[in-house]
Amino acid sequence: MVSRRPTITSVPRSPLLLPSALLCLVLAACDGGVHGTPGGAGVRDPYFPKAGNGGYDVGHYGLTLAYDPDGGRLTGTAVITARATQDLTAFDLDLKGLHVDDVTVEGSRARWNRAGQELTVRPHDDLKKGETFSTTVRYSGRPETLTDPDGSEEGWLRTADGALGLGEPVGSMAWFPGNDHPFDKASYDITVTVPEGLQAVSNGELKSETTKNGRTTFAWHSAEPMASYLATVAVGHYTITRSTLPDGLPVYTAVDPTQEKASRAVLAKLPEIMEWEDYNFGPYPFSSTGAIVDRPADSGYALETQTRPVFPGAPDTATLVHELAHQWYGDSVTPRTWRDMWLNEGFATYAEWLWFEDHGGGTAQQTFDQLYATPADSDLWAFPPAEPSSAAHISDRPVYDRGAMVLQKIRQKAGDDTFYDIIQGWAAAHRHGNADTAEFTEYVEKTAPGKDFSAVWKDWLYGDGKPARP
Repeated sequence: MVSRRPTITSVPRSPLLLPSALLCLVLAACDGGVHGTPGGAGVRDPYFPKAGNGGYDVGHYGLTLAYDPDGGRLTGTAVITARATQDLTAFDLDLKGLHVDDVTVEGSRARWNRAGQELTVRPHDDLKKGETFSTTVRYSGRPETLTDPDGSEEGWLRTADGALGLGEPVGSMAWFPGNDHPFDKASYDITVTVPEGLQAVSNGELKSETTKNGRTTFAWHSAEPMASYLATVAVGHYTITRSTLPDGLPVYTAVDPTQEKASRAVLAKLPEIMEWEDYNFGPYPFSSTGAIVDRPADSGYALETQTRPVFPGAPDTATLVHELAHQWYGDSVTPRTWRDMWLNEGFATYAEWLWFEDHGGGTAQQTFDQLYATPADSDLWAFPPAEPSSAAHISDRPVYDRGAMVLQKIRQKAGDDTFYDIIQGWAAAHRHGNADTAEFTEYVEKTAPGKDFSAVWKDWLYGDGKPARP
């Protein structure tokens, strides 16, 4: 990312009118004992404790959406395939707003209730640990635009000619139900039907485009695991360009016609940037690449939506380098919690430094030195990159710039050859997975044996205030 959440509804159920979790316990007790427990609501993320849910692991989302920009109405069916990680009598999905029409689990109608962002589902039959199950949620309504703790907008953003779905950190629950936390990644099929004449662009590869009775349906497939916050749908008028990189990787770009001229030169650099990043960071982790360029007023920030970053207006070179670098650091290697945001943003910011070092700009050390000259009372030193002060600050300057400074300190200590072993090996070791800061520091120390990084961790990664210059 570049800078830039109770009405109860249910199907008819027991006249006891108990909350679903308590109802599960009562019913199980009547059967002679509790054979499972409800999955947890929220995974206790240090900054977004209500995000995500316990008790299951999603393997695949099948989303079938229809959107009418004139009325702003979204109709959706989400088929969520998951594996129970414990015996379950009930489980939660994250869904903010929208009207739930029906819920089934394994084809049988399920009881459900709503409270805030939680959609609690009680299957007709309890689920056993290790069991793979399918949940279908049919829903509709006018999806909401949510406001982050830092004041930026996410969720479902209405645009001049359509809409834009952006999910960082918890906005995806505004347009589809799911396990909305980075730790639970899954493959996706996203099918979107819109009025003829509009395009619907999403992640991955476009598998089909069909028009019938004045409506066009676009079917997108993402085989590689994706965190929910990286899913996107962009509906509007776009100039579509399809091409391939020299290695055969498909490129799909969608540019709002008002931004086409301004975007042409920088998007022409995409093949060169991809080749450079592949060389520096290791093999590209996905099966396509590209970009979505909307109007500047459509969102207040660029976002690293998987395989196809979103830009508010024509990006500059640094921003394109940054968001494409996220495909390795953030999208493939995804933070375990939102506390680990610097592993996304520090890496992508440092990619900018390296790009300019290799393309006639200042060296990464010179960029570091300029930042270090920033006065001690600057916001750069407001908190350590590995410990943002609150949810409102996970996208603040220390996470980006000071996070990149940590990487430069590692490079100074390890030397260039070992440093590139570290950043390439890190991307390979956690490809399509999740990782946290402790795992990263351990990886650095293992890859550079004999080097003492304790002062880097103490002063630069976790230390308060401006570190003393050694």
